[in-house]
Amino acid sequence: MTATVTPAPTRPTAAPDAGRPGAPRALARRRGLLIGAGVVLALVLGALLPGGGSWPARLAVDVSGPLGRAGDWIIANRDGHPLFLYFLGHVSNAVVVSVRAVYLLLLALGWAGVTAAAGLVAWRVAGLRLALTSVAAFGACGLLGMWVPTMQTLALMAVAVAASVLLGGLLGLAAGLSDRMHRILRPVLDTMQVLPAFAYLLPVVLVFGIGVPAAVLATVVYAAPPMARLTALGLRGADAGVMEAAASLGATGRQRLLTARLPLARKELLLGVNQSIMMALGMAVIASVIGAGGLGDRVYQALASVDVGAALGAGVPIVLLAVVLDRVTAAAGERMGAAPAHRSWLGRAVALVATAAVAVAGRLTDRLSWPDAWTFDIAEPVNGAVDWMTAHLYSGVPLVGGTADWAERFTTWVLNPLRDGLQALPWWTVLLTVGVLALLIGTWRTAATAVLAMAAIGVLGVWDPALDTLSQVLAAVAVTLLLGVALGVAAARGTRLGRALRPVLDIFQTMPQFVYLIPVVALFGVGRAPAVAAAVVYALPAVVRITAQGVRAVDPAAMESARSLGATRRQQLFQVQLPLARPALLLAVNQGVVLVLAVVVIGGLVGGGALGYDAVFGLAQGDLATGLVAGAAIVCLGLMLDRVTQPTERRDLAGKGA
Repeated sequence: MTATVTPAPTRPTAAPDAGRPGAPRALARRRGLLIGAGVVLALVLGALLPGGGSWPARLAVDVSGPLGRAGDWIIANRDGHPLFLYFLGHVSNAVVVSVRAVYLLLLALGWAGVTAAAGLVAWRVAGLRLALTSVAAFGACGLLGMWVPTMQTLALMAVAVAASVLLGGLLGLAAGLSDRMHRILRPVLDTMQVLPAFAYLLPVVLVFGIGVPAAVLATVVYAAPPMARLTALGLRGADAGVMEAAASLGATGRQRLLTARLPLARKELLLGVNQSIMMALGMAVIASVIGAGGLGDRVYQALASVDVGAALGAGVPIVLLAVVLDRVTAAAGERMGAAPAHRSWLGRAVALVATAAVAVAGRLTDRLSWPDAWTFDIAEPVNGAVDWMTAHLYSGVPLVGGTADWAERFTTWVLNPLRDGLQALPWWTVLLTVGVLALLIGTWRTAATAVLAMAAIGVLGVWDPALDTLSQVLAAVAVTLLLGVALGVAAARGTRLGRALRPVLDIFQTMPQFVYLIPVVALFGVGRAPAVAAAVVYALPAVVRITAQGVRAVDPAAMESARSLGATRRQQLFQVQLPLARPALLLAVNQGVVLVLAVVVIGGLVGGGALGYDAVFGLAQGDLATGLVAGAAIVCLGLMLDRVTQPTERRDLAGKGA
């Protein structure tokens, strides 16, 4: 008996194995092996062929002259040119008046009124538990003797966040409604996202001088991009069916925006406000370098004198403010769209009257300022503990050595060889390796962008410092991923560990970058190793969170299938969970790189050297050429690292399909 076989349709252009289920993965694996072989070949050729490792001087452009003349012109004309007198001067005055008005309002409310207002707002938005947390947080700021600096920081934050939300919302509105504006703004926002905070300070200081206006405007520039991005994301992701229904009912473009697009994007808008608040708080601390005052100034002074106790006394209120603001805005975003019965005008009126009553009672009893008798100085016991750790842990610990010994060994065995190896490679090998790695994870356009960004560093004449910074970033990212992925997987697979890690991650994720430098300097001294340690601690929470979320999000059906086939827990992890969580893991790598770069640059304050030192030196000396060239090189380095570690949409979809 013979069977009749119907031939399948032929596909002349398809690969022989393209129809098999594993074909996309096999093709991707072959492509990865070829590109990996290209990287190895480039490194071997770079090590064997003759030629200097540094960027050729004939291909560099000296921009110090034009930038120096531009800086001199700004300084010479800052007090007399019409641009400064009739525009920038009015902007500066408006900022000063706004910050002072908010600060005077906070002082008029008094500590009791401000604390009551914070508790009532949190209660209205997120419930009684967060209200008590808010009251305790503001109370702790007073107990630590930081009430006035806290109010100064809060006033600056209020003005900066309002301006950031307004500017970012307008940019996001333009990008969300216009494809052309979206294409134009995307590279601008990408650049602003990878530009470390220090790079914003020097140009603003040259234009506005040292003081509150420069601090507020630098904060606005730093905090506006997330609002713009999330606004555009929410508007562009509006449900097409709802928009079509609104159009079919004859709604105009303005009506569709106000009644459909914006309501549908409300969660993204609240998330944008949340992110702007967190970035503004971090920048408000860094802006203390240029006269922002408040809590950041206390932290900066403590950093200069390595006074860990004073730094902690000012750092704790910063963390408490960050936690409260983060939780309140996050809760507001989660509850958007719900209309509970208790949210009535009567409830709002009662809350307002109660706050006013507390404020009036404080004024009548002359208790506007936090009582000195209710303060507690933690600097002395903290410094005592630090002195003990320095005496017993800094060096000379039997068998394991001290923290200073660890820092020295890490510098000698990891940072120095990595830096020397990168700087010894011919420049063309570095460019070729960057291009191949970008091609491995993205497209030809991604590779071209990464190579051009790296080449721009050489053209600017800071090739060797950039490779020094790159070596610190690579070392910090390696340690961050090693710890972060392990903790993230453990937190995802163990409910108890996940709950225990959550408050720790909340605290570390909301702590501004500056605060991390104090304890690492006390434990490790100054140098590149402390900068790397601070970067690891700063980037670790994001990597842990993203990894845990990606592993938890794996399809339960796939896990059940693996268990039914008898797979062990180790096999489930390495053969099911991690492969299916690949997009989240790649995102964790990308975010780890961006966050590490931000702190490694700030590490220039504690001996990190390289581009971070140039940026700090340019800011301290008012040297526009040195500061801007270092800032531009940092942008290029961040752009290159972002492209090398961020999969394109096409690759992401391929990974999911595989």
